[in-house]
Amino acid sequence: MKIVLITAFGVGGATVLGSLIGFLAKRIPPRFSNALLCFAAGVMLSAAISGLIEPAVECAGKNAVILVTGGIFAGALFLNLLGRFTPWFHRIAGISPDISADSTLLFVAAIAIHNLPEGIAAGVSFGTGSIGDALRVAGSIALQNIPEGMVIIAPMQNIGIRPGRTFLIAFATGVSEIIGTLIGYYFATVSAAVLPFALAFAGGTMLYVITDEMIPNNRSTADAPGAGYALLSGFCLMIAMNQLMG
Repeated sequence: MKIVLITAFGVGGATVLGSLIGFLAKRIPPRFSNALLCFAAGVMLSAAISGLIEPAVECAGKNAVILVTGGIFAGALFLNLLGRFTPWFHRIAGISPDISADSTLLFVAAIAIHNLPEGIAAGVSFGTGSIGDALRVAGSIALQNIPEGMVIIAPMQNIGIRPGRTFLIAFATGVSEIIGTLIGYYFATVSAAVLPFALAFAGGTMLYVITDEMIPNNRSTADAPGAGYALLSGFCLMIAMNQLMG
C-alpha cells in the first residue's frame, strides 16, 4: 500500500509541478504548447495500449473481446458524459459567461475531467500483479501530466482568471488524480473478475481524450506536421521506457 500512496502523490504532484513551471514560463508560445500536448498524447497512447489494454486482454481470457471492448467504450462514454458539466466551469473559474472564453474553459475542463480516470488507470494497473507494469503506467501518466500542467496556465490567465484561482484549479486537477489512484487500486483488489473490464475502462478514457480533445486541437493549427512528430516522439519514448523497465 505504501508504494501505491507514493505513486498516487507522484502522479498528482506531476500536474502541480507542470503548473508551477507554467507560471515561471509566463507565456508558452502556441507552437511549443501544441508540441507539448501532442508529445503528451503520444505518451498516453502508448501507456493506454501497452499498460492497460494489452494486460486487460491477457487477464480476460476467452471473454477478452466482450470485456475489453465493453470496457473501452464504457470508459469513453463516461468521459463524454462528464464533459456535459463543463458550463459550470465559468462559476468555478470566477469569470462571467463569455463565448470567447468557452473554448479555453472547455479545453481546461477536458484536462481536468480526464485526470480522475487517469488516476484510476494508475491505481487499477497495480491489479496486474506486476509492480513494473504498474509503475510504467503511473510513470507515463506522470510524465504527460507535466506538460499538461504547463499549458493550462497561460490560457486561463489570458481570459482573466486570477493567478491564485488559476493555481487552485490546477492543484485541484492534481488532487483528483490522487483520489482516482486510490479508487482504482481499491477496485482492482476487490475481484480479479472485474480487473479486465476496469483496465479496459481506464484505457478507454485515455484513448477518448487523445482522439477527442488533444489531437483535434493540435491538427487545427498551422504546425500540424510538427505536432505529429511530437506525438510520435512521446510514443517512442514510452517504447524505450518499457524496454528499460521490462
